Amino acid sequence: VGNVMPRVLYPNGEVQYLCKLLPTPYDWIGRRFNPFKNMVKKRNELFELKFTGYDQIMEVPYLSGCFMFLRVDALKKIGLFDDGIFMYGEETDLCRRLIDGGYKAVFYPKVNIFHHFEKGSHKSWRLTKIGMQSAIYYFNKWGWFIDKRRREINKDILHKLGYKG
Repeated sequence: VGNVMPRVLYPNGEVQYLCKLLPTPYDWIGRRFNPFKNMVKKRNELFELKFTGYDQIMEVPYLSGCFMFLRVDALKKIGLFDDGIFMYGEETDLCRRLIDGGYKAVFYPKVNIFHHFEKGSHKSWRLTKIGMQSAIYYFNKWGWFIDKRRREINKDILHKLGYKG
């Protein structure tokens, strides 16, 4: 295991859905601007792994950067955050490199933390721009629409989690 994240709660006790599949361009860009909320909700059920109930220890491809318990040996092997990503997506890139380095990212719901979540990029055009720049950098690095490795990783995780969609 290279990265562990506990269950993350809003201050009111509701679960934050921060375990995710590796993103497609739609997940990071399209969902943000899609006016069809039912389509977004359906995709979030899968992308944010909501179908799992967030009540079991599970291996996931991408954990939020709000709480990262990282193995030092793993970081020595794969390196630290990519300096090309300033904010929004740096943890995704790190988790992907952990997987490719032979490590797992694990969600551990037996411990809870509280996180005040602002969604700053939804409130500020400056932060939206930073998020878009990060997404462009990430997809230029890993692949936009053709990303065989992303497809393999996500398919494997969904199989392990018993997804029947």
